Amino acid sequence: MNAKTVSLAAVVDLLRPGMTVYVPGVTGESLAFYEALKAAPERAAGVRFTGVHFPGVNTTDYLNLHPTARQRAYFMQPHFRGAARAPRVELLPLDYRGVWYDLAHEIEIDLALAHVSEPGPDGMSLGLSYDFLPAVWLRAKTKVAIVNPQLPRTFGSFRVQESDCDYLCAAPCAPLTFDSGEPSDELRALARNIAGIVKDGDALQLGIGKAPAALFHELRAHRKLRIYSGMVSEAVLSLLDSDVLDCDVPIQSGVALGDAAFYDRLDRNKRFFFRPVSETHDIRHISTISNFVAINAALEIDLLGQVSCYSLEGKLFAGVGGMPAFVTGARSGEDGRSVISLSSTVRGGQISRIVPMLSAGSFVGSPRHAADMVATEYGVAKLRGLSLEQRAMQLIRIAAPQFRDQLSEDWAAIRDRF
Repeated sequence: MNAKTVSLAAVVDLLRPGMTVYVPGVTGESLAFYEALKAAPERAAGVRFTGVHFPGVNTTDYLNLHPTARQRAYFMQPHFRGAARAPRVELLPLDYRGVWYDLAHEIEIDLALAHVSEPGPDGMSLGLSYDFLPAVWLRAKTKVAIVNPQLPRTFGSFRVQESDCDYLCAAPCAPLTFDSGEPSDELRALARNIAGIVKDGDALQLGIGKAPAALFHELRAHRKLRIYSGMVSEAVLSLLDSDVLDCDVPIQSGVALGDAAFYDRLDRNKRFFFRPVSETHDIRHISTISNFVAINAALEIDLLGQVSCYSLEGKLFAGVGGMPAFVTGARSGEDGRSVISLSSTVRGGQISRIVPMLSAGSFVGSPRHAADMVATEYGVAKLRGLSLEQRAMQLIRIAAPQFRDQLSEDWAAIRDRF
């Protein structure tokens, strides 16, 4: 099949009411496509957009394009809220493996967009984001490759071939960037505690944001570390340039998220290898990686070890994400460890993030039976193998000092109800 070369405006004209259109998220999103669609918002009428758009990273608002536009989503976004918008959002409570299955089997994709680099000898790379596109690409009814010469050519286990495309569209545009910001003293203390858990030769999985950046700074004295993660940020370059990482093992990830300088380093860089979610979040594979350490952020944890990673005080902020796969895989492998990382308080120390029990409105991201290690700026609680009483005492020990007495009283009342 010979792909037809078209303009962005022509791609937008392909949209029809009733279509389900896959739009890649995170750094796979083409901001050029969104801008073209904003210029012709009537094309979004009756269209259902889907994709894994990450809160705090993807800020584009497809619902705002037209009052009949819809979205099938897996993370809560601020612009989903409100009486007029909520009915137009299908918000699914799925982890990354569930999202993959949903995209690959549960819904029909009428049109799929692939944001790709310029062609090379083996096809077009997915640039910065390999996560979910392979789930929908080959079975989509219409396939459009948006070719961006500003995307780095990266190495990975999936390629888009011109012969598989219905349309090719050249759309130069700066890739989406993300600034983690400077970590606070509190986060640096938390990072030092987590660094004490990490041993030379470990394989690490981390998220994004200020806390991972702080941790990488604290790991500069380690050696032979490996990275196997769903996302990787520019902070990893500090390990790469300090000979902290095992030079015989590539940095493996599904998505790269950072600044323009980081993206420049990724171009044709064989130290990085990208994989889709079906590979990065494969529990069976993760369990075979020796010394795997899963480090995931949480918003709240209770004294039973139940973790809320996407709600606080009953308000939904995000989605399940990839944490369950990494937690399960880490705990199943040889010398694997799962670390839940969180600051001890929120709102300037007014509210404890270690609570007696998650409230009725909270969403459990990791159940109590999966509890392993929990880290705050006050220390590390090693929960594996401990009784309910022992784990509660360990969690109280790493809570902010001003909340420890009340947590002890609350635990006594909870224990008496068992």
